[in-house]
Formats: sequence, C-alpha cells, structure tokens
Amino acid sequence: MAGTVLWGAELPKAQKVDADHYLNYVKVLASEKMKGRGTGSKELETAADFIAKEFKTAGLQPVGGSYFQRFPVTTQARLGKSNKLTLHVDGKRETLAFEKDFIPLNFSAAGEVSGEVVFVGYGITAPEYNYDDYAGIDVKDKIVVFFRREPQETDDKSPFAGRVYSRHAQFDSKATNAKLHGAKAAIVLSDVLSSGSGDLEKFARNAGPANAGIPFLMVKAETGEKLLEKAGRNLRDIYREIDQDLKPRSAVLPGSIQISLKADVQRVVKTVRNVVGYWPGETDEHVVVGAHYDHLGMGEQFSMAPNLIGRAHLGADDNASGSAGVLELARWMGTQPKPKRGVLFMTFAGEELGLLGSSYYVNHPLLPIEKAVAMINMDMIGRIKDGRVFVGGSGTGANLGELLKQLPEPEGFKFDLSETAGYGSSDHTSFTTKQVPVLFFFSGLHGDYHKPSDTWEKINAKSAAELLGYVGGAMHRLATDLPRPQYVRVLPPASAHASGSGSSGGSGGYGPAFGSIPDFAEPPTGVRFADVREGTPAAKAGLKGGDILIGFDGKKVQNLMDFTVLLRQKKPGDEVEVEVLREGKPMKVKVLLTARK
Repeated sequence: MAGTVLWGAELPKAQKVDADHYLNYVKVLASEKMKGRGTGSKELETAADFIAKEFKTAGLQPVGGSYFQRFPVTTQARLGKSNKLTLHVDGKRETLAFEKDFIPLNFSAAGEVSGEVVFVGYGITAPEYNYDDYAGIDVKDKIVVFFRREPQETDDKSPFAGRVYSRHAQFDSKATNAKLHGAKAAIVLSDVLSSGSGDLEKFARNAGPANAGIPFLMVKAETGEKLLEKAGRNLRDIYREIDQDLKPRSAVLPGSIQISLKADVQRVVKTVRNVVGYWPGETDEHVVVGAHYDHLGMGEQFSMAPNLIGRAHLGADDNASGSAGVLELARWMGTQPKPKRGVLFMTFAGEELGLLGSSYYVNHPLLPIEKAVAMINMDMIGRIKDGRVFVGGSGTGANLGELLKQLPEPEGFKFDLSETAGYGSSDHTSFTTKQVPVLFFFSGLHGDYHKPSDTWEKINAKSAAELLGYVGGAMHRLATDLPRPQYVRVLPPASAHASGSGSSGGSGGYGPAFGSIPDFAEPPTGVRFADVREGTPAAKAGLKGGDILIGFDGKKVQNLMDFTVLLRQKKPGDEVEVEVLREGKPMKVKVLLTARK
C-alpha cells in the first residue's frame, strides 16, 4: 500500500494519515475472528475492547471514569422447547410436528391461544389497490389463516408489484395487519402454487418488529387444505380465483374447526457498549466524531445474501471502514495541543438494529448534549470509486457549507455535497433530532453490501486515508477556530443511506406523509418521536419530538410497525385522530395527511 497522505491545509503539514495503518484497523475489525461483530455477540465485545485500548493508547481520556457506555438491547429471538399446534376438527384432535409441520416466525409474540378460525386470503389490506381480505368479515379474537406472498405474483400487469413483491407481501406487514384487525393469532401457509418450494421458513430469516404483538406461525399448506376441505372449500381453487379477478375469498370456518397453539419464543436482552474517548479542550464545548462498529454477525435477518446466512458477514466497509477512520482521527488528535473545543470520539453499537447506540447516547449523554457544537459521522467510507463521496448535512449548521468549501479537496475527488441528509439511516440522525449540526460522509452502496463478501481486501485504503485528511480538516476547524455552527432545520432528501433502519412518515416509502422521525429505541408501548419535521402534517397538528404515539385512527399502536401499516392504509387528504402521550399525559389531535414528496 502507498505510504502516507497529507492532511488538509488546515492541519499541520507535518501530520499525515497512513493508509497502511488505517487498513490495519479495518483488518482487525473485519477479521474472521470478529465474526461480523453482531450486536450482543462476544465478538462485538472484543471489538469494543480493541477500540477502547486504541483510544487509551492515543491518549484520549475516559468519560465518567470509563471508555464504555453500557445499554440494554433486545438482540434476537430464540425458539423455546414448548411450541405446540393442535387442530380440532369435528371432535378429533391432530397434533402437528414442531419444525416439520409448523414453526413460529422470529417476530411472533409468545403466548398460548385457542379458538375459531377465519381464512382471510392473503391477509392483505391494500386500499391503494382496492383490495382488502378483511373487508366485511369479523376476525376479532379469532385465529386467522392466510396465504403467503400476494395475489397475481407472476403477472407483470398486476396492480400489486407483479414479480417484484410489494410491502404488503412481507410477513411483518401481514402479522401487524392481523393484529390491528383484532385477531389473537395469525398463521401463514407455506407456498401452494406459487414460485416457492413449499418448505417452512427458517426461524431467523424473517425481519420484523421485535414483537408483533400476537403469536405468528407458519404451517405447511397441506394443513390449510385440510381445514378448508372440511369447510367445503378447495384451497387451490381459491388461490386461482383470487388471481383471476382480484376479489377476496375470505370466510369464517365452521365452529367445529378450531385451533389451539402455543408459541414459545424467547427474546434475548443483552448489555452492549458504545465506546467513547475524549480529548479535552479549553472550554466545555465539544465536537463529536463517530461511526458505528457493529455489523450483522452471521447474517441473520438483514443479510442481502439469504442463502449465505450462517457465514460471517464481516462488514469491512459497513462499518469497519468508518470505525477505523475514527481511530485514525483519534490517533492524530492525540499528538496535538489542547484545542479550543474538546473532541469526543465515539463508536456506536446497535446501528444495524436501528441506530440504537447513538439514540441511547443522545438521550443519556455523557457530556451535555447542548455543548456539542457538531457531529461528524462516517458510515461506509472504504469503497471510494472514481473519487466520488457523498457529504450530507452541510445545511444543518449555518456555516458548515462554507467550511467545506474552504477545505482543500483531495486530488481527483468529486464531493456530492448536500445541505440535507441531516436525517437518514445512520447515526448522525440521532444527533439531528437533538438539534446538533451534522456532517455525514459516505462512499456509496455496492454489490457486497450486507453480504459475507464485504471483506477488507476490497477496501480502497489510499482513498479512504485521503478522505480522512479532508474530514480531519473539518474536525480541526470545528475544534479550534470556527464560530459555533447555529443549527438549521432542513427538509430531508427523498432517499438516504440505507445502512440501518429507516424513518417513518417521511419522504419515500408507502402511504401518505406524516412527518415524524421515530426514536428507534422504542418505549415498551407506542412509538416515541425523536423529532417532528417542520411544515409536515404532524407539525401542523402540534405534535413534537418526545411525544409517544399510542393511537392512530382509533387503533392502538404498540410499535413502529403498527404505525407504518396504519399509515399505509390511509391516503392523502384523510384526516385522522392521533393519540399521544406528552410528558405522561394523553392528548388527542387531528392530523390532515398529505402526499409524499
């Protein structure tokens, strides 16, 4: 690897970024031994210890006596040993075999229920397509059974996606839709005549909320056939009929047909760590420089290579590259005299699960959040191609745009500067919600994103080191002589970096616009708003950051998925009643929904 790269002109020219040294950091974090640094894994803890050791070696100080900030995370769900499913048909019992005939999906609630059965087609409510399997049928306190996927899946002219599945086909959408219609459990059938193999899904492969709120199981299609035959219906005929005219064929099954089930799904809560190191300044103001150091572990539910789940997803670019950048900047800062403002270096856990580490930090700051003058976030900076780098958030601070113009760009680089992107699916979003100006550096998605093939050999260390010179210049100016950037609210872009989970009710996505930014560290019940964007329906109705959404259009909201599904079922121009908790007290407002832009 080429030797060294000069820093930006604002830094002492004697200081350099060593591309080889940077790459060595990436190699350690993205090694096979780290097994993809899944949140909650012992390998992530090993990575945290390594980063803390490097912070200490660089001369950074612990904060509050420690280089770690600990917080709890629900990391995964596990199957217990007491899963049961029994059919009761005309007085006869048939117990199905666990993992052979049925299996809970990993966002199933734990619980034991029994009752009458309602067949609800595909289990979809899609007002934009004038299709609703729940129309005119009461499923309250009943167990619903439905097909997987969606109607007309092989028809390119389908109002649904046609060969490319819409959001309605996702298991978590179906589970949430069933719960919101009052069902006490939901059962999805394996493939009937569709493109799938008919096998049951593996437990860990299905993304969804931590807990859908009702038991949710998959059973072999043969079980559905058996139940419908007793009701005088043919499953395969129903499948074809819905495809032909796109009209639901939902039906309450006779009372002589009942199901009893037990879903034994155990949620694992672990303590994980943000890693922090502080270089103090002359004042109590500080700059935050951060990146997330977690990745997908063995792939599990967020892998983009589902056939390779079980192999380590090493995450060299996402985001060993950004974490290595934090370490390099910390190493350089440790050679400098005390600046005007301190610099807080941080690596976050839990980003891939929904910005959990950064969200926890801004709500439990180790240094006063009002003293943070800016936050610099690096997420995927290791695969720079043709010199192109996305730089977002320059409009969130009154003088950040001018600062970036003053810094000398590395030769051959082409910066895509955006005033927006203060919101997005990476850790700077958490700081934006607290009105901290942000800068976000990102070199772009690629074919190895969220796959085991994201390895250190593909890192462009020379270009990453050159970029760090530029980032270091911004950090240096912010810490030394730049007037404090005044926070400016800016509208988010239509799309953003997709490293972790997205926002709700904003630009892009499904359904009408609402305008809230969720706090992904959700409360026990409801959806806490980390922020509400100005000029949006939510803001015009008087909602604000800190409110906890607990009701939408007469329906209870348990989690973010509930809110997403309920919002998607509305259209621009609808006025809905929204119930929130504000400082523990309930309040209701009317929100006039608008079209997304």
